[in-house]
Amino acid sequence: MSFCFNFDLPAQTTSPADADGNGLQNRKKDNKTISTGNNTKPAEPVKEAKEHHPPSSPHLQVVDAVFETVTVGALPPLRFLNETVFEKTASDREDGENILLRTAEQRSDLISGVYEGGLKVWECTYDLLELIERDGETFGGKSVLDLGCGAGLLGILALKRGARQVHFQDYNSTVIEQLTVPNVMLNCQEDDEVDSDDDKEGRGKEKTQQQDVSRRKNVKEDVEDSNPPPKKSAVDTSQKPLLTKCHFYSGDWSTFLALVLKTEPPPKYDVIFTSETIYNTSYYPVLHETLHKLLAPDGLVYLATKSHYFGVGGGLHLFEMFVEQRGVFYVDHLWDGDEGLQRHVVVLRLKKSKDT
Repeated sequence: MSFCFNFDLPAQTTSPADADGNGLQNRKKDNKTISTGNNTKPAEPVKEAKEHHPPSSPHLQVVDAVFETVTVGALPPLRFLNETVFEKTASDREDGENILLRTAEQRSDLISGVYEGGLKVWECTYDLLELIERDGETFGGKSVLDLGCGAGLLGILALKRGARQVHFQDYNSTVIEQLTVPNVMLNCQEDDEVDSDDDKEGRGKEKTQQQDVSRRKNVKEDVEDSNPPPKKSAVDTSQKPLLTKCHFYSGDWSTFLALVLKTEPPPKYDVIFTSETIYNTSYYPVLHETLHKLLAPDGLVYLATKSHYFGVGGGLHLFEMFVEQRGVFYVDHLWDGDEGLQRHVVVLRLKKSKDT
């Protein structure tokens, strides 16, 4: 199914304004720019945050699941539900938010305030995975937040490379329940844990490099040609200790922040991943506050993004200006792409009190 972008918001100015929201992501397979729709319906109410728990009968979610596998260099393979099959089976899935039907009817990858793009794996996620592979980060013993997680590949990687705990957050509860949680379950299989151990010992690098880009590009086409990827059997959560390290949340960033700050003690994350969440300037204040309140003093925020999101107004330059005005974070560029619509990976670090 081909999609376009349909925004229920007016064209943005270059001045960030206070509002709540969550992330768009634009995937590596499709580097199209964003266009706005003419829908002028009023903004949706704030989506209250809630925690989601893996189902008591996990086999109902992942039995006979058709999945893709993406490998980047020496990283362990990451499995996630195949997008094409997911779309074709949308009518059979539980969807209290009714986003699966609406995105199909409107042929849209994003309906602002309703659905924030979490069903896609967007291209800047792959950029960040490649940077992690290059730098050799293992996440051993760290607390990690995958903010605007969608399929959850970044958090799953941290989980498989030794993170102490991983929290996943997405705007839509349907995304968390129907995509993120099943993907984590798929990656809690015995063979994935073995692959993770192999990675730590430096084995299997040549094999995974050969599978890299061709694997991620070709799986969707195979499904469309009636040659689907492998199916996965059921996962028993009681036998998967990795799953016990995970928490799953949905909702608007402001209500998510309020919810997690109620826990004792409130979480502080050593690493926060966020991929393509700065497309809308009106979301900057609540995103900045969430990062500020939840990042550990010596923690790192990895942000993968495009230079500009056409039709919406956001982009890296405007976000950097916003961050500089707030005076809370340093921003350092880790990688800058120079092809097509430029993409970037930056890291945010908290300034020390003596620096402000």
